[in-house]
Amino acid sequence: MTDFTVLIVAKAPVAGLAKTRLCPPLTHAGAADVAAAALLDTLEVAELAVGGDRSRIVVSFTGALGDAARTRELTRACSGCHVTAQRGATFGERLANAHHDAAVLGTGAPVVQIGMDTPHADPATLVEAAAVVSQPRVGVIGHATDGGWWLLGLPSPLGAQALADVPMSRPDTGFLTRAALASHGVELAAVAPLTDVDTWDDALAVASTHPSSRFADAVRRHGASAGATA
Repeated sequence: MTDFTVLIVAKAPVAGLAKTRLCPPLTHAGAADVAAAALLDTLEVAELAVGGDRSRIVVSFTGALGDAARTRELTRACSGCHVTAQRGATFGERLANAHHDAAVLGTGAPVVQIGMDTPHADPATLVEAAAVVSQPRVGVIGHATDGGWWLLGLPSPLGAQALADVPMSRPDTGFLTRAALASHGVELAAVAPLTDVDTWDDALAVASTHPSSRFADAVRRHGASAGATA
């Protein structure tokens, strides 16, 4: 297996702060629980990708995990992983710093970054991305259907410095990320696109693809409580 580090960039699933675009139909508490379920599934994906070696997983958090939904479950799931705090004034800066931290903690191994919005990701795709970024000056991107990206693999944190100036959460974020990294000498291959979870419609669509997941269970339960179709 290619030696690589999985970086998960996450927001602590705190009511009123996480997945607020799911409200309505969900309550803030319900949205936070759905976010927690998504993060737990994402941690499982990462662990499978690295063959169970949690020391090769870095979780970069913003927010207080102690205030989050499913705190105990998340604490257990993060046990053995490297847990760091996000640093930077903008999301782009926080991403660049997280890549640097992950490269240091991973003793220089290539980094494959995902968020907590794609709990339906396939561990094999992360391994595929890692094989690509084992080559110098070659990265890999997984585009999101909303124009952003759900995965970014880089052979070194030097290229990640380009992310500091990329505007995030826009329909052209994927295109701008490609251009910024190309200007730093990193060409991006691509893995399969995915839908990331921002809205309730996204949540329903993703849950339908993995009906036995924690995420799907949370979507069904909280959707039923809110009287929404699930």
